[in-house]
Amino acid sequence: MPSCNTCDKFFNPATLDEEGVCPDCGRQVTIGEMAHDFDNETVKVPWHFWVGVAAVIGYLGWRLIQGVGLLFW
Repeated sequence: MPSCNTCDKFFNPATLDEEGVCPDCGRQVTIGEMAHDFDNETVKVPWHFWVGVAAVIGYLGWRLIQGVGLLFW
């Protein structure tokens, strides 16, 4: 999470410009350990997030099938 050490504030990455400067004081914002790994690449979404997304899609799909079945039964 981007944070400014001078202002002692945390920022949403969308609120910063491309250079990564603080909108209040104009100094460089530290990105943090969560956004980049050791090779300076963006960290990927964990695999268990996608398992949860698949479970929600499966559940909602099944409920849709049940709802359509009630209409025509």
